[in-house]
Amino acid sequence: MARELILLGDRDPQHVTHRAFDALIEQIARDRRDVSLRWVGTDNANAVSTARAADAVWLASGTPYRNEAAALAVITHARQARQPLLATCGGFQALVVEFARNVAGIQNAAHGETEPDAENQVVNRLACSLYGEERVVTTVPGTRLAAICGAEPFIGFHYCGFGIVDRYVDMLAQKGLTISAHAVDAGVEGVELAEHPFYVGTLFQPQIGALKGEPMHPL
Repeated sequence: MARELILLGDRDPQHVTHRAFDALIEQIARDRRDVSLRWVGTDNANAVSTARAADAVWLASGTPYRNEAAALAVITHARQARQPLLATCGGFQALVVEFARNVAGIQNAAHGETEPDAENQVVNRLACSLYGEERVVTTVPGTRLAAICGAEPFIGFHYCGFGIVDRYVDMLAQKGLTISAHAVDAGVEGVELAEHPFYVGTLFQPQIGALKGEPMHPL
């Protein structure tokens, strides 16, 4: 029986990154009989229960989510229940907010996109917007991301304008969020939990190559 991977997010074919997800779903259906990947919207009435029942969850780009509470609930469950989770771009940002609130104890930790007036914005606008931009990503030795993507810097595709606010990085790391990659202009590119079977967030979007028929990204 194929392992079920839920792609949690609000599909919009106008987004190039979502068209890349669609292409990746087709690629997986063709080349990976042991895995199935399908979209589930955050506003689906059964989004949380469907995600919890899956073998793994990929929290997709495309924020603000139609149901942010559902996305955060799925992240919390994956963290606590040790369910494999990959969170990219907007998913990465939501993962950071959830960790800041529920593990790091940062009171009223917020995302600047949805709470622009909040005091503790752990995620906010990058100094340089990265919509449709590529950056050189460098992994941190000894991390899971380095083991997957390699020690050599690589090109990461971005379609975002938000990232972790610098002044919170050390605070999150001290509470157990491992910083696993960096890039110029983007700051923190990857985070993970060392003791979790698979709990990885990246600012870059690894699915984009599927649009060109490229081999699957290692991640």
